[in-house]
Parts: sequence; C-alpha cells; structure tokens
Amino acid sequence: MNSLITRGSLFDDFFKDVAPGFFVKPLHGDALPSPSQIRIDVKESPGSYSVQAEIPGVRKEDIHVTIDGNVVTLRAEVKQHDQQATDEKALRSERYYGAVTRSFALPVAIDQSKARAKYDHGILSLTLPKETATGSQRLAID
Repeated sequence: MNSLITRGSLFDDFFKDVAPGFFVKPLHGDALPSPSQIRIDVKESPGSYSVQAEIPGVRKEDIHVTIDGNVVTLRAEVKQHDQQATDEKALRSERYYGAVTRSFALPVAIDQSKARAKYDHGILSLTLPKETATGSQRLAID
C-alpha cells in the first residue's frame, strides 16, 4: 500500500526537478508536513502505550492532543507573522498559516485521566495508560 502515489505527488516531484524556482514557497521555511508525513512510533507495554511523534518547528502551545476512547488525534498549527517598523512601507508581506491533523486507533481504550504528553526538541511523547476493565461483577437480585 505504501507504493501507491498520493494525489499530486508525481507532478509535484516532477516540477521540483524541472523548474525548482517556478513555484513560490513560504519565506519562513517549509510548510507543515502532510498527515502521512508525521512520523509516529507506537510501543506497547503491559499497562500502557508509548507514542513518539515528530512535529518539528511547532510551538507546544500550538499542538493539541485529543483522546476519544481508543482514537488519538494529533493537531498542529503554525502561524507566522511579520513585523514592520513604523517608518517602513510594506511592499510585499507574506505570512504562512497551516494546520495538520493525524488520527490513529489503538487496540484498547485509553484512560484519559492518567494520560501524559511532553514536547521536547520537535518530538511529542505521549504516555497513554490502558483503561482497566473492572471485570465482571455479580449483581444482587432484589
């Protein structure tokens, strides 16, 4: 399945090679990666999952992690603003805004109250404890 060409990637690669200066890119660096380019590693231990996601160049305040049962959603936003002095006249101003979202499902539901996240040097680390089932209970019959 990884050998499938994503929409537009064939022509994007072609034009990057043939006319690299033809298309204008943001002045502030590369844009956010596509959701399939956010690389994640998921490891399982008996009581929890450990997830590491590469999200470089994003402030931790602009990263949002949502847990819904066994589905984990990562969302990252980039907002770049130019500043100019009062004695300057702006002839051209380019700003970049973008957001990327990636979701994935885990085999077992996550205990949201004990989940933890840490962001350091472009790596988002999640510790996601598995939700413990209470087991079967015998109900008293009235």
